[in-house]
Amino acid sequence: MINQPIASEASGLPARVQIPDFNCRFCGRPLQYSVVDLGLSPLCESYVAAEDLNLPETFYPLHPFVCDHCFLVQLDAYVRPEEIFDEYAYFSSYADSWLAHAQQYVDDITARFDLTPDHRVVELASNDGYLLQYFVEKGIPVLGVEPAANVAEVAVAKGVPTRIAYFGKDEAEAMIGEGLAADLVIGNNVLAQVPDLNSFVAGISRLLKPSGVATMEFPHVMRLMMENQFDTIYHEHFGYFSLYSVERIFGAHGLQVFDVEELSTHGGSLRIYARHQVDDGAGITDRISQLRDDERRFGIDRLERYGTFAERVCTTKRKLLSFLIEAKNSGKTVAGYGAPGKGNTLLNFCGIRTDLLAFTVDRNPYKQGKFLPGTRIPIYEPEKIRQMQPDYVLILPWNFKDEIMEQMSDIREWGGQFVVPIPEVRVIS
Repeated sequence: MINQPIASEASGLPARVQIPDFNCRFCGRPLQYSVVDLGLSPLCESYVAAEDLNLPETFYPLHPFVCDHCFLVQLDAYVRPEEIFDEYAYFSSYADSWLAHAQQYVDDITARFDLTPDHRVVELASNDGYLLQYFVEKGIPVLGVEPAANVAEVAVAKGVPTRIAYFGKDEAEAMIGEGLAADLVIGNNVLAQVPDLNSFVAGISRLLKPSGVATMEFPHVMRLMMENQFDTIYHEHFGYFSLYSVERIFGAHGLQVFDVEELSTHGGSLRIYARHQVDDGAGITDRISQLRDDERRFGIDRLERYGTFAERVCTTKRKLLSFLIEAKNSGKTVAGYGAPGKGNTLLNFCGIRTDLLAFTVDRNPYKQGKFLPGTRIPIYEPEKIRQMQPDYVLILPWNFKDEIMEQMSDIREWGGQFVVPIPEVRVIS
């Protein structure tokens, strides 16, 4: 049984909530400090088929906590990863800007570390081969490790060798036994999706050759809080990381973070570079110390910093609902663009249904013809917007807003306008 909060944000600290057997997935300390309570929500990638509309859905608490020891922000794991990822609806290749990001990374990392056909690159959670395909073009041997069989099949069809597996220490041992040690291990937006962090990072350490490098990209929890990006919290994301927390996690498994880049992707991400620990710490870049200082000034290692987030989230909710209700009362129509996980968090938390958002569209054929989880808002192909000519298009994957506005620029022909919900509602003419 969950007890009532025994401290509030008015004290300057996050609300303190007692949940039995809810411990930090890195350091094992009991978790008791709430970051924000987003209510109940279904799994964000569990799109509903038309024939299942009369069936019930399971909703789970969406309530991240912060560890007061290592300051890792995290959700409880209500379902096994297999229930989320065995068949997955997200295909990375449907975002052109993400493909460009991946190709630029491949060009840069190949040049920086002089990668050749004598090296091996392994990507964890390699999805549909969106990134490894560019190494293949360079003649560099690759291997993807991807748990979702339906997504892995697409990668294989592109010529990207892919191993269908959940990565961890045991899988790394199996790969080493098959002679698959890696010179470069990549993990883009996978660290958040790992419930057993210690096994995952231990696996990276085991798989990496003595002189190898690992790079990980993940949304930066400091940017999440600064930019009010609460919709990036969903059940598929078990953890939310800072440089502060990730240095401790990787260090516990013999890996040293020696460089970091701040990226614009997903509203603000970090790309860390890690290697086996060097005793003298040589080669650690100035960007590490700079970001450590930035996080310290922000208060990433102080509980008080997490105490104001929940009210900002509720303010954004009220502003979005006010906009949609006013649009409805004025006889305006609103459609959505995209069916991303973050959109499902936003819509379910705000209680938005088809009375306020008639439909949404998505480029991914896997989602078209289905309905958003929880809200049951129908998903169509993008041409539906041109057919219906809504007054407003609410961009749910706001991290791709520039790409989407370019793709849908013809809405201006009928006076349509774009709406971005995060960090707060903005109408873009």
